[in-house]
Amino acid sequence: MAERPEDLNLPNAVISRIIKEALPEGVNVSKEARSAIARSASVFVLYATSCAKSFAVQAKRKTLAAGDVLAALEEMEFEQFVQSLRDSLEVYKKEIKGKKEASEQRKRNRVEVTVEQQADGQSVDAETGVMVDEGEEAEYGGGVVMEMEN
Repeated sequence: MAERPEDLNLPNAVISRIIKEALPEGVNVSKEARSAIARSASVFVLYATSCAKSFAVQAKRKTLAAGDVLAALEEMEFEQFVQSLRDSLEVYKKEIKGKKEASEQRKRNRVEVTVEQQADGQSVDAETGVMVDEGEEAEYGGGVVMEMEN
């Protein structure tokens, strides 16, 4: 838990960026208004977290899940945001899945290239996937490291 109340505040740069993106260009916000918005945002986050925690505790879990946060928003009577948050969550999950699949594909490609090179009699460093010329001296275990093109 935070030792000081200031520790619970969101970073001013983040708050300023959100305010700037939400308002039309040319609108100025006073320092006091910016401070009030920052404190309000901090209170909102703390309250939403507390409500979400109660859903996790009811489900006998120690980790908050996205569903807990969505349920908390409904309980807090912010239903109008739930659908757009669900949509954003789906987009996020698809992005993560795509990145994971791309990473796995790169690993498979490296393994395939390594197997092909070994079948051709070329030595390949198992960790890096870099072709090693065994005929010449070098720092890396007696071979010269040569870059491979994809």
